Amino acid sequence: MSGNKFQFAIDRGGTFTDIYARCPGGKVRVMKLLSEDPLRYADAPREGIRRIMEQELKESFPIRDPLDTSKIDFIRMGTTVATNALLERKGERMALVITEGFSDLLFIGNQSRPKIFDLKIELPEVLYEEVVEVSERVIPHQDRCEMNIKSSIMQGDTNEKLLVWKQLDETKLAKDLRQIYNKGIRSLAVVLLHSYTYPEHENRIGVIAKKMGFTQISLSSQVMPMVKVVPRGFTACVDAYLTPCIKTYLENFKAGFDKNLSKINLLFMQSDGGLTPINKFNGSRAILSGPAGGVVGYGVTTYNKIDKIPVIGFDMGGTSTDVSRYDGNYEHVFETTTAGVTIQAPQLDINTVAAGGGSMLFYRSGLFVVGPESAGANPGPTCYKKGGPLTVTDANLCLGRLLPEFFPKIFGEREDEPLDYHKTRLAFKDLTKLVNRFMASQNNKHADYSIEDVAMGYIKVANEAMCRPIRALTQAKGHDASKHILACFGGAGGQHACSIARMLGMSNVFIHRYSGILSAYGMALADVVHEAQEPCACAYTKANLNHIDTRIDFLVKKCRNELSKQGFSKDNIRFETYLNMRYERTDCSLMCAPTSIHSVDKNALNVSMFGDFLTTFNKRYKTEFGFDIPDRPIMVDDVRVRGIGFLEHVDTGPSESSSQSSIDKPRSVTVTNCYFEGGTRRTPVYQLDSLISHHVITGPALIINNNSTILIEPECVARITDDGNIDITVNIGQRKQVSDELDAIQLSIFSHRFMSIAEQMGRVLQRTAISTNIKERLDFSCALFGPDGGLVSNAPHIPVHLGAMQEAVKYQLKVLGSQMKHGDSILSNHPCAGGSHLPDLTVITPVFAPNHKEPIFFLANRGHHADIGGSTPGSMPPNSNHIQQEGAVFKSFMLVQDGVFREREVTEQLMEPRKYPGCSGTRNLHDNLADLRAQVASNRKGIGLVLDLIASYGLNVVQAYMKHIQDNAEVAVRQLLKQVAQGNAAESGTSNCVLYGEDRMDDGSKIKLAVKIGYEHGTAEFDFTGTSPMVANNLNAPRAICYSAIIYCLRSLVGHDIPLNQGCLTPIVITIPKWSLLDPEENAAVVGGNVTTSQRIVDVIMQAFQACAASQGCMNNVTFGDETVGYYETVAGGAGAGPSWHGQSGVHSHMTNTRITDPEILELRYPCILNCFHLKLGTGGRGKYRGGDGILREIIFRKDMLLSVLTERRIFAPYGLQGGEPAKVGSNLLVKANGGPIVNLGGKNSIKVSAGDLFRLQTPGGGGYGPPPESSVEVKRKARAKRRRISVEDDSILSHVNRGSVYDFISQAEAH
Repeated sequence: MSGNKFQFAIDRGGTFTDIYARCPGGKVRVMKLLSEDPLRYADAPREGIRRIMEQELKESFPIRDPLDTSKIDFIRMGTTVATNALLERKGERMALVITEGFSDLLFIGNQSRPKIFDLKIELPEVLYEEVVEVSERVIPHQDRCEMNIKSSIMQGDTNEKLLVWKQLDETKLAKDLRQIYNKGIRSLAVVLLHSYTYPEHENRIGVIAKKMGFTQISLSSQVMPMVKVVPRGFTACVDAYLTPCIKTYLENFKAGFDKNLSKINLLFMQSDGGLTPINKFNGSRAILSGPAGGVVGYGVTTYNKIDKIPVIGFDMGGTSTDVSRYDGNYEHVFETTTAGVTIQAPQLDINTVAAGGGSMLFYRSGLFVVGPESAGANPGPTCYKKGGPLTVTDANLCLGRLLPEFFPKIFGEREDEPLDYHKTRLAFKDLTKLVNRFMASQNNKHADYSIEDVAMGYIKVANEAMCRPIRALTQAKGHDASKHILACFGGAGGQHACSIARMLGMSNVFIHRYSGILSAYGMALADVVHEAQEPCACAYTKANLNHIDTRIDFLVKKCRNELSKQGFSKDNIRFETYLNMRYERTDCSLMCAPTSIHSVDKNALNVSMFGDFLTTFNKRYKTEFGFDIPDRPIMVDDVRVRGIGFLEHVDTGPSESSSQSSIDKPRSVTVTNCYFEGGTRRTPVYQLDSLISHHVITGPALIINNNSTILIEPECVARITDDGNIDITVNIGQRKQVSDELDAIQLSIFSHRFMSIAEQMGRVLQRTAISTNIKERLDFSCALFGPDGGLVSNAPHIPVHLGAMQEAVKYQLKVLGSQMKHGDSILSNHPCAGGSHLPDLTVITPVFAPNHKEPIFFLANRGHHADIGGSTPGSMPPNSNHIQQEGAVFKSFMLVQDGVFREREVTEQLMEPRKYPGCSGTRNLHDNLADLRAQVASNRKGIGLVLDLIASYGLNVVQAYMKHIQDNAEVAVRQLLKQVAQGNAAESGTSNCVLYGEDRMDDGSKIKLAVKIGYEHGTAEFDFTGTSPMVANNLNAPRAICYSAIIYCLRSLVGHDIPLNQGCLTPIVITIPKWSLLDPEENAAVVGGNVTTSQRIVDVIMQAFQACAASQGCMNNVTFGDETVGYYETVAGGAGAGPSWHGQSGVHSHMTNTRITDPEILELRYPCILNCFHLKLGTGGRGKYRGGDGILREIIFRKDMLLSVLTERRIFAPYGLQGGEPAKVGSNLLVKANGGPIVNLGGKNSIKVSAGDLFRLQTPGGGGYGPPPESSVEVKRKARAKRRRISVEDDSILSHVNRGSVYDFISQAEAH
C-alpha cells in the first residue's frame, strides 16, 4: 500500500451512495450522497471521490474534467445497478435462444404463483423480448430404455452418457438469429437442455452469433454449468440482461477519470462477498453487490475467533431489512429467487424482508399492521412533508427517538426544511381516534389509547415482524437465535436493535462506529475472489475419489492462474474446495468444505487428498435435518473451488476519538423526552464522535452518529470499545405483565407469535423429514389449535388444508375425549375424521398443563406421503370406487402412547391395504416411518414454543389471545360480508342478498350453491342444497374440503392478510346435503375430490360472488411408472380473468400450487423424454379481460409402463363472467408409437403404454371477463402482453425485493 495515496471503498445503493476513504496520512473520511442527483453531478461515486480529494488536498478538481488519479491507490465498489435494472426491468434488450418445443419454459418456470390468495396473479415480466427455438436435442442415455434410438453414445463433461437425438440445424438457426439481429437486439441468452454436461451445441451457437455481430452472448453452460435447465436458463438471461448495463455503467464511471482508471486497482464486490476485477464483473453475480459488503463488514469486525460466538447481521434501511448470519464462515446459497427470477450463482445468504423505516402503518379490522408497502423516498414518511403516509420512521419521531435538530434540512417540497414532528403527531392523532373508536365498538369499557401508546404499538409490531425472519434463519439450520450477537447497521436499525435483541433473548448488541456505511467499509475489508465450478454427477465412493481429486486439482490450477494474472503471489493465494453433495433420490444438496485430516490413513477411508468431505456432509446433514440415511449412496453434483487473493486491508484499529480512554462520565449534548413502556423518560443525548474508549452509558439514552440514531433502551448498558465501537449489554429482564383483556397492540403481537409457532413447526418438519414430498416439495401444513379444537394459526402453506385440520382435531376431541393423555399423539387421515384424502396423514398432539385434566391446546400437522398402499403406486388411483383402494386408513390411531412411538402397530396398519383385491400395502415403509417421526418432532417443537409463550405471559393470557385472534378473523369476514351485501343492495335495490353459483363436473354431477348474506350482522349461509348425490367414482369431496374451499375464498375476497383460523367461519353457516357429492358416506372413494372437486367448489363460490371467471378447475394429475419406478406430477393451466385484470397463463390456481419437476431432472431420473412444454395460445377465454392460456405438454415413454390420468374440465369448459367467453377445455391424448393411432384417454384413465408412445396433455385455460373487444388488433396486443407476463393496464414495478433462504422456503411452502 502507498501511505500517501487515497483508498476508497464505495457502496452505490439505490437511494444513497456511501463512501469510506482513507486519506494520505491515515485520516478517515466518510461521506453519504444521493445516488441520483443529476442537477449537481453525473455520478455519485465519482463525485464523492472528487469532493474528498478536493477537501483534503486543498486543490480544485473541476467537476467536468477527468479526475486526476495520481493520488489514488485503489477503488473498491459495490453497486445496485444490476439489482435496480432487474427490479425495474430496465436491462438490455435481449432474446432467448432455447431448445425447440420449450419456447415458454422460462415463462412457466416452476408453474407456481407467488401469492396463493391473490386472484389477480401477478408475475414479474420475463427478461427476454424475443424467442428463437433451436432445432436440436440431447437426451440422457438410459440402459433401461426400450426405444430404438439411432444415435451414438456421447460422454458429457460429468461422465454421464448422452445421446444426440437431433443434430443442431445451423441453417435454420442462422436465419432466425438474423431476424433477431435486424430488430436491433444484440444480447442473447442461450439455454439448451442438458448443456450443463454437453455444451457443444451452445458453444457452436455462440460462434455463429458472434460472427453475426451479437455483442453479449451468455451461454448457460458457461454462466453456471449446473443441472436444472430452468434456474440455469434464468441465470443466463440475467447475465445477458444485466451485463451490458453493468458494462455501460462501468465505462461511464471510468470516463470520469484520467486514463480511464487504467493505472488504478479498481475492484467490484460480487454477490458471494469477494472482490473481482472490472473485466470479470458480470450481471449474474452482481445482484447482491452492495449488501454483500455489509456481511463482510460485520463478519470481520464483530466475530471473535477466540470465543466464536456466531453473529446475526441486522441491516435495517428505509424500505427493507437484510438479515444474515456469520459463524467464522460465510454462508452461501447457490439457487435463490430475486425479483421473480431464480438465479444459480454463489450468493451470500442475505434474507431481505419488506420491513424498514419507510414501512407504512395500517389499522385493519382491529389489527396493527406494518408494511409490506413502503412510502419510499418520495413521498416518504409523513414527516418528510410531501404528503406521505405514516411509517415506522414517523412512529420513532412521535416517541422522541428521532430528533429533527440532528437531521439535515432536506425535506419539504423545496427540500430545505427539517423533519416535521407536528405533521406526524397530527396524523397519529387521527389514527388514534380511529383505533379508539373501533376498540370501543368491541368493548365499551376499553380505556382509550394515547397517541404515544399507538405509536409504541406500531414499533412493537414492527419489531416482532423483523424477529420472525431471524428466528426462521437460525431455526432452519438448527441454531438457537439467543446464542448469537446482534450486529446492527444501516440507517434505521439502531432505533430497534435493543428491543429486537431482548425479544430474541440475545444479551449482546454490537454497533460498529461505521454502522451507517458498513457496506462501504466492508468493501475495504474484502479480498479478491475467483471461483471455478463444474458439474460432476458421480457417487462419492472410494472408486471415484481419484476422478474427484483430479477435477478439484484442475479447478485449483484454474483459479491460481487467474489470480496470478492479477498480480497475486503464491503466498497471498489460498483455496477453499467444496463438493455439492446430496443423498441419492433427494434434491436437498449441501455445499461441503472438507474437514481437515492429520493422522488419517487416506487409503483406508473415503478421504480425498483435499480433506474429508464425507464427515462434513454427514455432520451438516445431521445438524440441519436431524437425521442421516445410512444405506443410501451420496452423490456429488458439482465440484467448486474458491480462490482467494489476499489484499492489504485498511486498518480496523481505533478511531481518532477512541485512541484515548477515560474513566470520566461521558457528557451529553442535550436531554430529551423519549416514550418507553411505562411512560415518558428523560433521555440524555450523546454524540458518538465525543465518546471515547471505556465510556459507559446507561439507558435510556440516544447516541447520534453521522448517519444514524442509536437508542439505548432502559436496563441496557452501552460501552465504548477500544476501537470506538458500541457494545451494548441487553438485560433480558422480566416481561411486562399483560392482561387477558383485549388489547389491539398485544393482539397484533400475538398474531405474529402464533404464526411464528406454526412456521417454526414447519421448519422442523421440513428439516427432519426424509421424503421428497415433505423435504423438497414442502407438501405439508402445521397449525396451532385452542382447547376446543378451533384453529388459532395456520402457516398458509396449502389451501386445501385450510380449515380441514380443524375438523380433524375436533373429531378426536369428540371421539377420544378424556382418553387422550400427556405424551400421546394421534394419527388420522379418514375423510369422516376431517381428512382430505388418504395420503395426507395428520398427526395431532394434545398438550396438558400441571393440574389440568383437559388439554390446554393442540398442535397438528398434515403431510402428504408419497405412498400408503392401495391399488396403484402413489395412492392416487384414477378409477377407485371404494376408500380401501386408496391406501391405509386411520381414524383415531394412537401413533405415540405415553411417549412411545408405536412402530410395529403403525407398520401393520400401513400394510393393511394388501388384504383387499388388487391392492398393496405401503410401497415405501421406510419413508413413511421417518416422516411420521418428523411430524411428531414438529409437534414437540410447537409444544416447547407454546410453553415458552405461556411461561412469559401466563396460560390465561395465551388462551385469551387465542380467542381474541379468532374473534379478529371473524370481524374481518363480517366486514367483507357487509360490504358485499351493501354493494348488492345498491345494484339490485333490495335488501335481500342471495348469491347463486352452479357448475358441473365432467360426469354431469352438479355443484349448486346459494349464499344468503345477512347485512345487519355480516353473516352468511353457504347452502349447497341441490348438489348431486355422491358418485360411484372418486370425485366425492369430504366436508372438510368444503370448509377449506370456503376459508380460501373468504381470505381471497378480503384482499389483505387476516389471521387464518376458526374465526373466519364463525359468521358462516354451511349447509351440505347428507350423502351428496360434498358429504359422502365414510367408505366412498375421495382421492379425486381432493384434487379436482375442490377446484370446482372454488369456481362455484367465485361465480356466486362474481369475483373472477373460472380458472382451469383442475390439477391435471399425471402418474406413470411400473414396479421399479413411479412419477407423479400436477400440471398448471390458465387462471380466470377478473373485473380489472387478465388471467395469468401457465400457472396453478386456487387450491393447489405444486411446483413441477425440472425437465432435466425428469429425464435423468425417469424413463421418459419431455418432447415439449409450452403455452397453448388461444385456450384462454376471450373478453374485455382475457383468461389465461393453458399448457401443452408431451411426454414420450422410453419403456413399457402404466399411465394414469386424473383430470377435469375435459367436457364442461371453464366459464366466463359478465359477457366473457369460456376457455377451451383440456384433453388427454395418447399417440401410439411408430405411426400408430391417436387415442383419446378421456378425463380419467389408467392404461398400459409402450416404449415410444407419446402422451399429449393439453390443460384448460381460464375464462374471460366482460364482453370481448371487437378489435382484433386489441386482442392480439393483449395476447402478446399476456405471454410476456405483463399486464397491459399495469406498469407498476416492485418497491422492494424479498430474497434469501428464508424467503425461498416460505415461497416454496406457499407454492403448493
